[in-house]
Order: sequence, then structure tokens, then C-alpha cells
Amino acid sequence: MIIKPRTRGFICTTAHPAGCERQVQEQIEYVKTQPAVKGPRNVLVIGASTGYGLAARIVAAFGAGANTVGVYRPSKSSPTRTASSGWYNSAAFEKAAEEAGLKSFSVTGDAFAEETKNRTAELIRRELGQVDLIVYSVATARKTNPKTGETFNSVLKPIGKPYSNKTVDFHSGEVSNINIEPAMEEEIQATVEVMGGDDWKDWMSTLEEAGVLADNVITIAYSYIGPKLTQPIYRDGSIGQAKDHLEATARSLTKKLSDRNGRAFVVVSKALVTQSSSAIPIVPLYMAALYKVMKEKGLHEGCIEQMYRLFADRLYTKEQVPVDELDRIRIDDWEMREDVQEEVAKIWEQVTSENIYELTDLEGYRKEFFQLFGFETEGVDYEADTNPEVSVPHQL
Repeated sequence: MIIKPRTRGFICTTAHPAGCERQVQEQIEYVKTQPAVKGPRNVLVIGASTGYGLAARIVAAFGAGANTVGVYRPSKSSPTRTASSGWYNSAAFEKAAEEAGLKSFSVTGDAFAEETKNRTAELIRRELGQVDLIVYSVATARKTNPKTGETFNSVLKPIGKPYSNKTVDFHSGEVSNINIEPAMEEEIQATVEVMGGDDWKDWMSTLEEAGVLADNVITIAYSYIGPKLTQPIYRDGSIGQAKDHLEATARSLTKKLSDRNGRAFVVVSKALVTQSSSAIPIVPLYMAALYKVMKEKGLHEGCIEQMYRLFADRLYTKEQVPVDELDRIRIDDWEMREDVQEEVAKIWEQVTSENIYELTDLEGYRKEFFQLFGFETEGVDYEADTNPEVSVPHQL
């Protein structure tokens, strides 16, 4: 079939296997050009098929030579329907890892489910013995609590009062104002349930009980802070409450892991195009301005550059991992530089539908959005007849 992008808002409902494979290979090639990382040996990545989770798995495998287990949601194709980009990414990773002589395994299932956790722990015990790095990178808007069966949906809303600011339709370039009503208390609690640290803690408990955590184990989860501009809708909003919970979970996990000299960290990363960030009002416009400034200053990074810097310059270079006053690892340092934020603020004040392509890198943002799904990638023939059915080696 000829596979073309089909969009519905901030979602693309198709993905291109050849495009996804090419992008995974480009990330692998980038890591191979960098100095080797003296890092982990056996790594579990929960949420391994896209974004930071995929990039962390690539750096661990091809930068540090680690064996990896990736957990992600199943999404097989059919003769008439494509699989998800995450499925194609994982197939490409597994193929490359096998060719490189690295052990890699995929566990597909609901990351929140106890059955998935237990199956993963058993796989680690059987194939790797123990893991010394656990990356928690689950990004979803919906969760069914495995203990109660109750389903929760997260919201992206301010707290306390309505919020109004500019936003953009990144497909059309139309800049408009958006008004967002504040979250109700039950919505805030649901957001914490979905995006807070409870599931991360449950994963670590399952792995601890199974005896598959190595001494000196490290576990990380991801967060974002961002500028004052996005504070009301992000860090001071409903999602910020979830991130506060995540950071508190990291501190409690570090205490729990202390008997084996383990540590838990929240990693604060820079703003990047992901399926999750595309859904947040205001953020795509901020990121289009940010991309313009950071590219002009030679500071721009994608997921793979961020994850390589995390491993090489933070996690595995010194005895003491550098953290901020709240024990967070900061790799958003270049984004938050004063000169960068001052220029972004100037652009924000001036940007309109008429000048957006001149003042920002909205075109770069839009291109990266489609690349999430394997489209608009150099070296791929998008007019070729393509088989959407791709299997994942070592899938359990």
C-alpha cells in the first residue's frame, strides 16, 4: 500500500515503517559517532517505543553496549492498516541490536497492568539476571488502576483561575487566543493518578520483590519545568501537580533503594516535539519560537542528543550525579539560559498569523511532528508500495 499521513488534530493515525526505521537508524548512527559511555550493562525501559524512552534505549545499547528490555503498548498492523510508529521503531531497534550482537527483548502490554510487570520481571530474571538502570518513560492521558479497575483521564488545565494566551494550529499556522477554564479538584487528582509517580513506584516494588535489581541501581523518570510563559498551563497547572508527585516519588524511592546504594532521579528535559507536547495548548507556539532561537545559537537538541548528554555528562561521569536543589537532573539548562528565554519572549510578543513563519521555526516543528510517525524523512520513497506488516523480533 502507499502510506500517507492522516491527521486528526495533534494525532497522526498512520505511520510509515521505512520512515520509522530510517529515523531509528539515524539516531543509532549519531550515538556511534560519539565517545562510548561507561554506563549500564542491563537496562529496562518502560515506555520504550518513542521519544525519550526510545532514545534512552538507543544510547544504552549503542553507546554503552548494554542489553535492553523495552516495554510498550502493542499495536500490530494489518494488510489495510498501519501499526503505530512505536511498533515500527521497536522493530527497527530490535533488528539493529541483533545485528550488533546485543541482547534485546520487547514486552508488549499495558504498562500499568500487574501482569505486564510480572512478565517483565520474569524475563529479566531468566535472560539477564538483574538490571542496573530502569528508565520510566510512560506518557499517556488515560490509566486504568490495576487494583481497583477504575479508569482515570488526565487534563491539561490551569489551577485556581482561567488562563488565556496565544496558541497556534501548527498545521495551518493560524495564531489565535485560547481560554482554558481551571481544573476541578477531581480532575487534578485524576491527572496525578495518571501522570504521577505511583506506577513508577509499583514497577520498582515488583522488580525489588522479584530480586532483579542490581546493587548501585539507578532509576529515572522524566519531567519538564519550562519558562514563566507556560507556567500556568504546565508547571502550575494540573500536570504540574503530577510532576510534583513524581519528584516526591523519586525521593522516596531513593530512600527505599539506599540499602543497595541505589538512586532515583527525575530528569528535567528540554521542550521537544512529542505526541504529548503537541496536545498542550500554547506549548507548540512556544516551541516554534524556542527552536528558532536555539538553532540560531547552535544549541538545539533532539531526543537522542539530550539522552546522550544525560548518560555521558550526568549519569555516568562522576561518583556524584549533579542535581539541583530539589535533587533533579537538569538537561534543560540550554533551553533555560537567560539569553535564550529573552529572545523567545521578544518573539512571543510580536508573533501573529502573518509573520509566524518568519519569526519562528514552525515549519521545523511541523516537520518534526510528522517525523514522529515516520514521514518527511530523507532517503525514504513515500510513493513506493510498502508492506505495513512488520514483526518485532524477540517480542514476548
